[in-house]
Amino acid sequence: MFYKSFIDNEWVEASNGARMQVQNPANGEVWAEVPACTGEDVARALASSQRAQKEWALLPPVERAAYIYRITEGIERERDLFEELLVKEQGKSRAEAAGEVTDTIRYLTYSAEAARRLRGDIFPSDNPREQLFVYRVPYGVTLGLCAYNYPLALIGRKAGPALVTGNTMILKPHEATPVTASVFCRIVEEAGLPPGVINMVTGTGGEVGAPLVASPIVRMITLTGSIRAGQAVAKASAQNITALSLELGGSAPFIVLKDADLDAAAAACVQARFANAGQVCICSESVLVEDSVADAFTEKLLAYAAEIQLGDPAVNGGMGPITTADALQRVERIVADSVASGAKVALGGKRPEAAVFASGNWYEPTVLVDATPETAAVQEEIFGPVLPVVRVADYEEALAVANSRPDGLSAYLWTQNPSVYMDAIQRLETGTIFLNSGIVGYIQGYHNGHKLSGVGGEDGVHGIEGYLQKRTVYQRY
Repeated sequence: MFYKSFIDNEWVEASNGARMQVQNPANGEVWAEVPACTGEDVARALASSQRAQKEWALLPPVERAAYIYRITEGIERERDLFEELLVKEQGKSRAEAAGEVTDTIRYLTYSAEAARRLRGDIFPSDNPREQLFVYRVPYGVTLGLCAYNYPLALIGRKAGPALVTGNTMILKPHEATPVTASVFCRIVEEAGLPPGVINMVTGTGGEVGAPLVASPIVRMITLTGSIRAGQAVAKASAQNITALSLELGGSAPFIVLKDADLDAAAAACVQARFANAGQVCICSESVLVEDSVADAFTEKLLAYAAEIQLGDPAVNGGMGPITTADALQRVERIVADSVASGAKVALGGKRPEAAVFASGNWYEPTVLVDATPETAAVQEEIFGPVLPVVRVADYEEALAVANSRPDGLSAYLWTQNPSVYMDAIQRLETGTIFLNSGIVGYIQGYHNGHKLSGVGGEDGVHGIEGYLQKRTVYQRY
C-alpha cells in the first residue's frame, strides 16, 4: 500500500514522485511505501505551518483543546488499526502496541486538559501606576522529530503540548516507521483541524530532516533520538538560535545492593531490559550488583530472562524483533566486542537458529556476565535485548561507575536503606531515578536527561511549559 504525506490538509506524493519502502522487521517483507519527500515539499510544509500558526494562536486554548479531544476520539475509534500497524511496522507485541495506543490517548488528553491551566505571572512594580506581567506565548512553528521505537506515542507526546499552547507542528517520522504517522494524520483530517496546524513529511534525514532543522521558520525543535542525532540537530539549528527540547539516549545502570529484595529486583530488571526488545531509552542497560549478592542475583536474573520467548508479534505475542537491520548489526557488534574483551555469554548471544526466524531482525534475549565498566555493552547504549552484569564492591563504587558516564537519562537503585537512596537522589547525575521500582513513565511526570542525554524534556506541566516562551510587559496606567 502507498501512504501519502500530509501538507496543508492535502495528501501529497513527493514532488518528484520518489518513494521509500517500509519493511516488516519480523520477516523483512516490504509491505508499504511512502513518499521520499524533497526540499520542495519541505518548503511547502514550512509555508503552510507558518501561515496557519498566527490564527491558531489567537484561538482560545479551550477551542484548541476541543480539536485535540476529537483526535483522541479518532485514535480510539481506530484502535485496532493502530495496534496492527505498530505490530507490523515497529515489531511490538500486540499487548505492547495496545499500551502504546492507550499512552498516546493519555498524552493528548493531558495536553487538552491543560488548556485552562496555561498561565503567566503578575509581579509588583517598582513604580506607582505600573503593572508588571509575564506572559507565556507560543514559539510559532515547531518541528517534531520522532524515533522508531514509539511511532505513535511520540507524536502524541509532542503534538499535544505544541497544539494546546498555540504552536503548529511539522511531524517528521523515522524512515523505518512512517506509516503510523500517515494514518495519524488521517485522524487529524477527520478531526477538522485547520490546514497547516499539523503537517507531516516523510523521507530521509538528509533530504527532509536537514532542511527542516536548518530553517529559520522553525522556532522550536523537539527530538527523541540518539545523542549523535541530538548533537547534529543542535549544530544545524544553532545559526537560527532555535529553541530545543532534546530527549536523547543514555545507558541506564540498574544498581542492586546487598540489602535489596533480590527476587523483585531481578524480575523488575528483566522487564526493564527486554520490554519492546530492549528498545526503550530508559531501559536498564547494565546491572551494577554488589559483589556479596552477585551470584544469587544473577541466578535469579537468568531464570527470569530464560522465560522470555521470541515470537512473531502478529502471531503469538512473544518478544519481537529489533526494528531495523542496522540496529541489529550494531547489537551484534557490541556483543562481539564485549566477549572479545572478556565478558561471557550466560544466555542467548546470537540470532535465533529456528527457521521461523531466518528472515527479519531477530536477536535472542542475552545476558553477559563477567563484564566490567569498560565492557562495550556497558559503555555504549545497546538499544536491544542485551544485559551485561558488572560486580561492584559497594554503593560508592556503583555510584562512581554510574556518574562516570557522559550521559545521564535514567538509573535504577534497589536498596532498603533510606540513607542510601536519599543520598542517591542528591548525587546520581541522571534525569530520572527509579528507586525500588521497575520501568514506569507517568503522563504527569517529567521525562528529561542530564549531561549528554539532552536539554528540555517531555510530559507533565514542565513538558507543556517547554512549548511556551515568556514575554514581559511593563504597563503604565
